[in-house]
Amino acid sequence: MRRLISPLLLAAVLGTAAFFISTRPEAYSALRGDHALEPTRARDVENGKTLFNAGGCASCHAAPDDESRTKLSGGKPLVTPFGIFNPPNISSDTKDGIGQWTEAQFIRAMREGVSPEGKHYYPAFPYTSYRGLSPDDVADLFAYLKTLPAAEGKAPVHDLAFPYSIRQGVGLWKLLYLSGTVIAPDAKQSLEWNQGHYLVETAGHCAECHSPRNALGAIIADKRFSGGPNPEGKGRAPNLTQDTTGLASWSEDDIVTLLKDGFTPDYDSVGGSMSEVVRNTASLSDQDRQAMAIYLKSLAPIAGEARAPK
Repeated sequence: MRRLISPLLLAAVLGTAAFFISTRPEAYSALRGDHALEPTRARDVENGKTLFNAGGCASCHAAPDDESRTKLSGGKPLVTPFGIFNPPNISSDTKDGIGQWTEAQFIRAMREGVSPEGKHYYPAFPYTSYRGLSPDDVADLFAYLKTLPAAEGKAPVHDLAFPYSIRQGVGLWKLLYLSGTVIAPDAKQSLEWNQGHYLVETAGHCAECHSPRNALGAIIADKRFSGGPNPEGKGRAPNLTQDTTGLASWSEDDIVTLLKDGFTPDYDSVGGSMSEVVRNTASLSDQDRQAMAIYLKSLAPIAGEARAPK
């Protein structure tokens, strides 16, 4: 029995050590290799504001009672099958927010999902999409956040079921699913298409809600944009592709109208979490909304479980 236990114990120790070594943030950074990208130009606060609105930062991080949507002390809990995620304070408060963060720390958090303390963030924070942002744009967003008021208040810790409560396990998830780099323009497409592609796929992180996911919570690549679980836990987010269950019958102008006013082609209005999205996209320029519509109309048709509204 002793001869059997010793090898098993050794294997368990070695296996545990291998897990913790391979799932450290440093292991992911070494594998992907582009974490060292740095900004190359002066900060553009107005561009940062655009990205703030496109990304809907206020929807998750603004205090629920804050009509100005600039008190970024943390928003409503996000209830998921994995547990409850509580959006953190991202104001410039030096105690509870990100007031002591460096620009480099913010860029790493946004593109790699790693905290200044060297811990993994859960992908409820959609760095899987933000990874496509350029370091210059992330730096612009950081510059804009610093113009907003400091707000006290620390979010409660996440309430997650086992084994999702083991944060180190996110490192394994990243090795499996966190890939890609800065989205580069496609020379075969128009300037408007490229702008829409960039906004939809990165800051807008539209695929995060409008795509089905596997058992580990990763987007199913070949079903991207075909509709996904509603982040509020009821129903599903609709199909955004050009399938008949999606936006095939919508015009570019229909999409622009929804992004600006929240009205569908049948003059119905969106509700739930989508109403928050519209509150953000309504703050974008007409040019940005048009670009997003052009890109969405280019998505190949994929059958989805949830239909887009008529």
